[in-house]
Amino acid sequence: MKDVTVIGCGYVADLYMRSLKAHPEIRVLGAHDRDPARLSAFCRHWGVAALPDPAAACAALPHDGLVLNLTNPRSHATITRGCLRAGRHVWSEKPMVTDMETARELHDLARARGLQLASAPSSVLSQSAQGLGRALRMGVGGAPRLIYAELDDGFISQAPYRDWASESGAPWPAEDEFATGCTLEHAGYWLSWLIAHLGPVKRVVAAAAEVIPDKPGSKQGAPDFSVAALFFESGPVARLSCSIAAPHDHRLRVFGEEGVIEVSRAWDNHAPVRYRRRMRLRRRLLESPLARDVSLRGAHQPKPGRRGAARMDFALGPAEMLDAIAQGRESRLAGAYALHLTEVTLAIQEGAAREMTTRCAPMEPMPWAL
Repeated sequence: MKDVTVIGCGYVADLYMRSLKAHPEIRVLGAHDRDPARLSAFCRHWGVAALPDPAAACAALPHDGLVLNLTNPRSHATITRGCLRAGRHVWSEKPMVTDMETARELHDLARARGLQLASAPSSVLSQSAQGLGRALRMGVGGAPRLIYAELDDGFISQAPYRDWASESGAPWPAEDEFATGCTLEHAGYWLSWLIAHLGPVKRVVAAAAEVIPDKPGSKQGAPDFSVAALFFESGPVARLSCSIAAPHDHRLRVFGEEGVIEVSRAWDNHAPVRYRRRMRLRRRLLESPLARDVSLRGAHQPKPGRRGAARMDFALGPAEMLDAIAQGRESRLAGAYALHLTEVTLAIQEGAAREMTTRCAPMEPMPWAL
């Protein structure tokens, strides 16, 4: 068995717990939340032990165990720092931190202590993401030149979000979501795929704005819209858009020299990967109206019970990280990759035009995706 503990028992923690049910090799030794009522409801619902404080969540683990830091974004750095100082590997819910100075500090702390630190999202390990990577490696569509990535979620401030609750009864954290902003919360879903398959981003040119200033409970004015041009060292350029104002659109399109590769759903681990060949018809140039399915075949990933909009296994990252710890290697989602993903995301959030100072290698494919 591989062991984890949970710190933070809010809305997203239930998504992790439901996902962990699909990974019987992972055991949850206990959970902690600073709100006693929330802790009690969570532990009662999932049948796990209540732990009195973060120190107890660290102490309950063996040396190769993993802390799942699922607290709100304002607490991520403090909790992660404490767990690393206690000698524990950490998986953090996104965003890992909200400033680059802290990101470097925690990265250096983990490295100095021989520990691993990674953060969500982990959908880059999904069958869909790995299928896209394989298609690119095989040259489907020819050399990629331009990528359009959309993460628009609809006009969320008008949605009935006050009625949204997790399995154990935690409300959707509207105040945290609006205060953090959709870029820090969601850009990583497509950005992680792009960095994994194309390698590091060389330069970011971004713009960000708060286009809905009167969101309930929002006082900090975090951007609710961003658009970024990402210039990759390997050559391609991507345009990534995030908003909680435009109608729901979670498409990824890779425009290559011979055609277009498409994935239509960012939050579906098994979304099909489709290819449309570019063709000439008389005097017209167009993409084929008939798409060819180039999804990965033969791979099997568990499908946790679905609740809400996402068809995602939130435990993919922790599971891969636990495997890496057991095998004595670095997790695909830790180290230089995690730091680079953080730097690019923060540059987009800030609406910056900036050369990146971090680098990482393209991600090694999962063994079943080779």
